[in-house]
Parts: sequence; structure tokens; C-alpha cells
Amino acid sequence: MSEQNYNPNEEIETIMLDFDNGEECECAPVCIFEADGKEYIGLIPVDCPEGEEEVYIYRFSEDEDGNSVIENIENDEEYDAAADAFDAWLEAQAE
Repeated sequence: MSEQNYNPNEEIETIMLDFDNGEECECAPVCIFEADGKEYIGLIPVDCPEGEEEVYIYRFSEDEDGNSVIENIENDEEYDAAADAFDAWLEAQAE
């Protein structure tokens, strides 16, 4: 499983998510991980109270110029596989 971890103590770029209801949410990347041959990114809101972190999972790729591309996961089966892989990554971090 390829993954990239982010240190929360390092200054990192945040990602602004725009939701269908018009709300925006500034998020920080937690990790990039693989599930079923595809890469995904886990994001947490930067203003989330400690202990109440909500994680957003999106499909992740890079374009030919090396820019990050984040896409919605439209399929429930794909989302479930990505969520399971993220949970496995999270459990491995706790060990």
C-alpha cells in the first residue's frame, strides 16, 4: 500500500472544499493511501474541535503538471473500500 503521511506540526497547505449546499470547509490532509489500485486522500477540517475530527475521503491523483486533483467518489462500493482502507491505515498508526 503506498501512502504519504502528513505531520500535523509541519506547516502544510490546506484544501478548500466546496459542498453542494454552498458551504465551504478548509481542510488539512491526513494521508494519501491506496485502495483497490486507486489513490485516495483523507482530509480533516482545520477548525474541528479536538476529539471530534470528521474525515472526508476523496479520490486523489496528480495531473501531468504534478498538480493535485481531488475528485468525489460517486460509487458506494468504491467509497466503502476507500473508507475501510483509511480505517486500516488509522489502526496501523495507533499501534
